[in-house]
Amino acid sequence: MFGGETFQTVVMSLVVQKFGGTSLADAVRIRAVADRVESTRREGHDVVVVVSAMGETTDQLVALAAEVSEDPSPREMDMLLSAGERISMALLSISLNSRGIPAVSYTGSQAGILTDSSHGSAKILDIRGTRVRDSLAQGRVVIVAGFQGVDPESKEITTLGRGGSDATAVALAAALGADSVEIYTDVDGVFTADPRMVPDAMKLDEIPFDEMLELSAGGAGVLMSRAVEFGRNFEIPIHVKSSFHDGEGTWVRESPMEQAIVSGIAHDRSEAKVTVNRVPDRPGVAAALFGSLAAAGVNVDMIVQNVSHDGSTDISFTVPRANLVDAERIAKQVADEIDAESVDVDADIAKVSLVGAGMKSHPGVAAKVFETLASAGINIEMISTSTIRISCVVRADEVEEAVQALHTAFDPPATYEEVGA
Repeated sequence: MFGGETFQTVVMSLVVQKFGGTSLADAVRIRAVADRVESTRREGHDVVVVVSAMGETTDQLVALAAEVSEDPSPREMDMLLSAGERISMALLSISLNSRGIPAVSYTGSQAGILTDSSHGSAKILDIRGTRVRDSLAQGRVVIVAGFQGVDPESKEITTLGRGGSDATAVALAAALGADSVEIYTDVDGVFTADPRMVPDAMKLDEIPFDEMLELSAGGAGVLMSRAVEFGRNFEIPIHVKSSFHDGEGTWVRESPMEQAIVSGIAHDRSEAKVTVNRVPDRPGVAAALFGSLAAAGVNVDMIVQNVSHDGSTDISFTVPRANLVDAERIAKQVADEIDAESVDVDADIAKVSLVGAGMKSHPGVAAKVFETLASAGINIEMISTSTIRISCVVRADEVEEAVQALHTAFDPPATYEEVGA
């Protein structure tokens, strides 16, 4: 990907900036974004801007679709939702042109963003940025609609899923040879926990790609995980900054420094749990279940299998709540085929994750996590770990208490001595 000849031209002064929906919520904020873009332009940089839909536009469009249909076509949903970013890009271009800054707006397809065919969750496969480069060469600011692209085979418009504008911006930065990408949002940077939940959460000045990826996967909404993957894979530093004031923000990049044991705590209320009870304990049953889920495009996160003494096992797994209906239907179909007893679903769960690259070389962190939650009277229903992450599923109404207890216990960004592990 991004390896063809069209990606060899490096524009040393190119700046890629992405502005989220809150930053573009109304005419006043659009003019403020135009001010920032104009300032960057007058500093001598070429500028590519990636925009999200204004404010709550995407949610409003989703709600409108639900009012007219209980089961809207995925294709038509992409046609509908891609309109939000087109409004933002045109308004910002109008604002810039009115103040004498030449600007042009392009949809994802016009900018050459090519994706696979998965409506609602498409992945970027390539970027043919010919029109973008030509416009930059003509001295224009280029504004690209985030969150969208086109399937080159079917020519259908696709969208990239929630946070997809982040992925658009970082992929464009990689394709155009930018040195970094600036993500402007409604927070000051990446924090050690959600500051709305933990008032004394600290802003991180810098965080490595791998840790940011785990935080994003754990529910931290400041950056889409696929954007972080692009940054890591193509070595594009990501600078997360506030749209509303000048501050240092947070750099997401590779760091040669030894990292803190614990960098941050993320939480996610968007998942649900499915349990297939008393599954025959024989080879192939897990493959049948998870193969069917994968074929239907259902993303599985955490998996726990408990083997009993009577030759059966319970298999529990988590999925996005938006996919729960499909996951339950598929699980019941497979349960009938493999002679499992029953299927239970539970949408009243949440996930809390402790992230830090230093955990892989320091024992005792997991024990302290479990002790902390136990002391708070919080039961752990599922556990998943990696070398730099520990995730626990708890009851949804206990996740705020869990985040606060863990943040108090570990006080991220925490050193080994501070963790006391």
